[in-house]
Amino acid sequence: MLNYRQLHYFWVVARTGSIVRACEQLNLTPQTISGQISLLEQTYGIELFQRVGRQLELTETGRQALSYAEQMFQIGGELEAMLRAQPNEQQVLFRVGVADVVPKSIVYRLIAPTMELAEPLRISCREDKLERLLADLAIQRLDLVISDSPMPGHLDIKGYSQKLGECGISFLATPELAGRQPLPFPACLQHAPLLIPGQETMVRNRLLRWFAEQQLQPRIVGEFDDSALMQAFGKSGSGIFIAPSVIAEEVCRQYGVELIGQTDAVTESFYAISVERKVKHPGIVAITEGARRELFNWPLA
Repeated sequence: MLNYRQLHYFWVVARTGSIVRACEQLNLTPQTISGQISLLEQTYGIELFQRVGRQLELTETGRQALSYAEQMFQIGGELEAMLRAQPNEQQVLFRVGVADVVPKSIVYRLIAPTMELAEPLRISCREDKLERLLADLAIQRLDLVISDSPMPGHLDIKGYSQKLGECGISFLATPELAGRQPLPFPACLQHAPLLIPGQETMVRNRLLRWFAEQQLQPRIVGEFDDSALMQAFGKSGSGIFIAPSVIAEEVCRQYGVELIGQTDAVTESFYAISVERKVKHPGIVAITEGARRELFNWPLA
């Protein structure tokens, strides 16, 4: 069985970068720490560190072990905090994974209703690629994944998708850039500088198809998986950019841009993916009901 004390010594040395600094943090002697790490290496017939000059560097095995150790001790810290909390102070932990292509303003507005529940939740949000988030959902490291697409069919992971809503897209630009487009929308997009979502987003192909249908050829000057980065470039005047129509007014206020036009022929959809077919977690219930009633104004099923 894995010796967690030895793993902890390894973790501290790897994080601090030296045995000396680890000794200061753990209040132990160098002999104790190096001896316990050596025992860990001997147990599994591996090397976790290699000496380069006077420095210790992680081996490839050490880097892989550190990744697991980071997750284990993070979860251990959360468990310790929960156990130390008084019964009347305990909060339900709500672990939400967010696909990195979902606009941050949408994420906030989806999660906001959980902050108003009578029973307090402690929200832990993590942003990553969808497939990595779904892998963590499958082993119950996450309670929910928010994505712009439903559960992919090719993954051998048990999960259920609930559509939170959908909306059209709006085209936004700085007042100066908007003033240089004399034609009405959407003709004003012809040859105009355009910032578009990256290849991992669902809306990209829908947008390109719509351009073809409208016989439009914008001049694409940037592609972004991260909508916040796209908006930052849009704020600088680098190009016209898009945003979900439900947050278009908010984006205009935040970035000092204006609406050029909008279409419902291109839509963005948002999903809540969980391992429960019948949702029971209060946080997930709050998100699904809040999204349909307030953000997207959908009737509840």
